[in-house]
Amino acid sequence: MVAEDDTKQAELVRRYLEHEGHTVTVVEDGRTALEQVRHREPDLLVLDVMMPRADGLDVVRILRAEGREVLVMMLTARSTEDDLLLGLDLGADDYVTKPFSPRELVARVRTLLRRNRSSDGSAPADPDPAPGSGDKALSVGALRVDPDRHEVSVGGTPVVCTPGEFRILAAMAAEPDRVFTRQRLLEELHGFDKYISGRTVDVHVMNLRKKIERAPRRPDRLLTVFGVGYKLTDPARTSTRTNAKNVRRASS
Repeated sequence: MVAEDDTKQAELVRRYLEHEGHTVTVVEDGRTALEQVRHREPDLLVLDVMMPRADGLDVVRILRAEGREVLVMMLTARSTEDDLLLGLDLGADDYVTKPFSPRELVARVRTLLRRNRSSDGSAPADPDPAPGSGDKALSVGALRVDPDRHEVSVGGTPVVCTPGEFRILAAMAAEPDRVFTRQRLLEELHGFDKYISGRTVDVHVMNLRKKIERAPRRPDRLLTVFGVGYKLTDPARTSTRTNAKNVRRASS
């Protein structure tokens, strides 16, 4: 779905995406975009920021508040990094600044869809796999990430993640305690994309902490390794190691 009130711009994007093989629906305002997504959720929403009846930022804010995980690529004429990061903070998966090359937009759409399908898995998982029977879920302490079902939970409580957040979390859960640089996490998000900054990762990490940490301002699961990047760890194991060190110090 393309939500764009500039008729010429919308037609240009539609033609390029249809040439790529996509079925495209075009809407001209934010409220209609919300109604259409609720009626029949698309694989990806190309969303202009400046639109009548509800701007793009309000649209993505409402969709995420409703728990909808549709991929969102924002089109924006706002070129400052803070404006761009605001869209990501609200739950957008990528952005393209105007003026843009239609071929670049198509390539970015292709990348988002490919990576999302890869993280979802190509085949449905067994609804109740027996232990050891091929369950591919990743566990780091109480955190559980299931790549096949595209599900996340903490202590059995479901956590709703955007596709970008899920890709970061799945990559880190596959290698707990490994330190991931921002560049490595950017590759998980968008490949080797020169238009995306390292602050994009910081925004996703900040949003993830709000969802998986007991105290997001004092995280004990998704940790910052200063000057390097981030790592995902089991707080219980970290606490055990810290207590053991303290015991050794006390007895020495």
